[in-house]
Amino acid sequence: MLDKRRLVLYSPAMTKPDVDRRRAMAAGMAAIALWGALAALSVSAGPIPPFQMVAMTFTVGATLGIVRARRRGVGWAGLVGWPGRVWLLGIGGLFGYHALYFAALQLAPPAEANLVNYLWPLLIVLLSAPLAGERLGWPHIAGAVLGFAGVVLLALGRGLAFAGDHALGYALALGCALVWSLYSVLSRRLGETPTDAIAAFCAASAVLSLACHLAFERTVWPGAPSAWLAVLALGLGPAGAAFYLWDHAVKRGDIRVLGALSYATPILSTALLVVCGLADATDSLLIAAALVTAGAVLASRQPGRR
Repeated sequence: MLDKRRLVLYSPAMTKPDVDRRRAMAAGMAAIALWGALAALSVSAGPIPPFQMVAMTFTVGATLGIVRARRRGVGWAGLVGWPGRVWLLGIGGLFGYHALYFAALQLAPPAEANLVNYLWPLLIVLLSAPLAGERLGWPHIAGAVLGFAGVVLLALGRGLAFAGDHALGYALALGCALVWSLYSVLSRRLGETPTDAIAAFCAASAVLSLACHLAFERTVWPGAPSAWLAVLALGLGPAGAAFYLWDHAVKRGDIRVLGALSYATPILSTALLVVCGLADATDSLLIAAALVTAGAVLASRQPGRR
């Protein structure tokens, strides 16, 4: 008797590109899930200065990638031998985004700055056509807009008050959104660059963050062992594995759908804070989650496919 499950897994209709794309989309969703844990782990790590946190966690993330590459037989030249434009994109994306983000939080209220920052999924969708050669249909745009509406609703539930004296902070937050969306979309155009390059970008970003920390911040080490574990978890997950997974996803998956799916990040983040007892559950969270889910489903629609 034939195994129906095996027939589905090895159906002739499922080509290798289909399998590769599904794996890439799964990697993208895993990265989004890991970024959803960023807030809860950051709270658990304690009041560590931002650039110090980036330096510590990116060091762990770089080590993760280096160990992974070396175990597969990749030499040191294979980790750093990239053209200048690849280095510029990688360091600009990872370090540039975080530098702008922390500056925005210093010059604008966090809720408003985060809302402006979360324009990046929508920008990924919009930029995928002119910069990545994707065909952009109304379901992709509508799905991304629904996702952004969910994030706006979630932010409104916390109270927003945009003020003119924080204009520079809002501009820097918009810069964050533009930098990360450009990094994500342009990475697709450099699809021949292996994901091993992320290890070098993390290492360079850790060095630059350390320099900024020494110049602008006072060192504060984690206190309890649980805080050190939270820093390690950040380096292994949101500031480590997530970058490698995202790189594979944007190069091999459907970047338009990934943009819409990315709006799950703040929803997952808030939900995890609620589960951990660090935030209160609200009706706006449930409605926002429904909007983001609807947007992701709409953006994922492909005529003729289930």
